[in-house]
Amino acid sequence: MTLRTSGLVAACLWIAAGVLLSLPAGCSRPPQPSVKKIPAGKEFAGFLSDYSKLKPNPRLEGNALTYAQTDAQKSLRRYVAMMVDPVEVYLATDADEAKVEESTRSAVSRYFEAALVKSVSDAYPVVSEKGPLVLRLRAAIVGVDAGSQTAAKAVNVTKVGVEMELVDSETGEQIAAMVDREPLGSGAEVGSAEFTREEKFREAREAFDGWADRVRQFLDAQHELSKEDADRADKSYRPYGQ
Repeated sequence: MTLRTSGLVAACLWIAAGVLLSLPAGCSRPPQPSVKKIPAGKEFAGFLSDYSKLKPNPRLEGNALTYAQTDAQKSLRRYVAMMVDPVEVYLATDADEAKVEESTRSAVSRYFEAALVKSVSDAYPVVSEKGPLVLRLRAAIVGVDAGSQTAAKAVNVTKVGVEMELVDSETGEQIAAMVDREPLGSGAEVGSAEFTREEKFREAREAFDGWADRVRQFLDAQHELSKEDADRADKSYRPYGQ
């Protein structure tokens, strides 16, 4: 390589370095996941595929709204297994997203997902692949807000609710759904990417466990016979040998 050629190469390298340094720092970073919020003035987060069939459920305490398919060919009783999707997190409408770190939201999501798996797994084996007679559980924690000034980067779950639906894993058709606004985490906060043993974090864990239990209560209620079905079964019962 001649002296002139090596000089040209060096000049090109300096120009390239200058161009890279002039680019905004964010250009070289992967895009960050968008922060989801409850739309202003809306009753629901917009997470469910359909809200139109939700009704108050007298079998659940509080103000839960639920829906379950009545078609015998599409009822929860037909399904034999369940997938559980990663839980999504929606901030409160007026929450300051800059004060709610993504790592903390992820910790909340992972904990509630694990609580849901634990709650439903003895009723429906939890699987990782879609297939015939496999449900897909989609859930979202809605209304997360920034925590108190005393816990840096904390998130507050005091007014959090849950939106959940079960869809056919192959067709995506909604089989059941629930919106639960029951306040279970009075004063509960999550202050880091890990749930610690501090009192407020313990209350948060108990709240998520409580919501998972209410999801299970809803599922169990759908497997119980209605009074009409129970009466029909009693009338049709014939002891063996008669």
